[in-house]
Amino acid sequence: MSSSERPAAVVCEGLVRRFGERPALDGVSLSVASGETLVLTGGNGAGKTTLLRVLATVLRPHAGTVSVSGHELPGRARDARPLIGYVGHEPLVYPSLTACENLELYAELYAVGPARCDEMLATVGLERRGGDRAADLSRGMRQRLSLARAWLHRPPLLLLDEPTAGLDSDGSELLRGMLDQHRGTALIATHEPEWFAATGGRELRLEAGRVVA
Repeated sequence: MSSSERPAAVVCEGLVRRFGERPALDGVSLSVASGETLVLTGGNGAGKTTLLRVLATVLRPHAGTVSVSGHELPGRARDARPLIGYVGHEPLVYPSLTACENLELYAELYAVGPARCDEMLATVGLERRGGDRAADLSRGMRQRLSLARAWLHRPPLLLLDEPTAGLDSDGSELLRGMLDQHRGTALIATHEPEWFAATGGRELRLEAGRVVA
């Protein structure tokens, strides 16, 4: 089934999000089919991060409509959140908690068993660092932990903001393998679109909060 024939996982129509008087998203319209990978490109301030944060229910839109798997945001954000795995521009981990405790916290939120936490620590190569506080991990290790958290509950939709940031070559290859095994939808904001070319995803460029290509 082609991407045009699959049901939409994400739909935005005339999406607007402002910071003060400045529009970070200025009438964005797009549709991402279920199972499709969309690679978001554009310079700093183009709106990539803001778009992902709106889809992740971190920010509310000021105008337009947006839905995730048929759940309109922000009204049905509670229904949409379990479907989303989000990696932000910075690793969203609690520095005072251990790597394992970070995953256990999210596992409880999503009713995921403890064995899955151990599995994901091993997947990202942190099985020997599970008892270390996140604050004591390197930037690259915290990014690996962030990937483990995003994949923990097997979400059908991944929202990844510069996911290669801080990763060494081994970590980048680990991420590539995780993406290869993901069978759902992914939106990836990046300054390295060539790195993600192997995903076979469609590329979409933002400039000044608008879709240009």
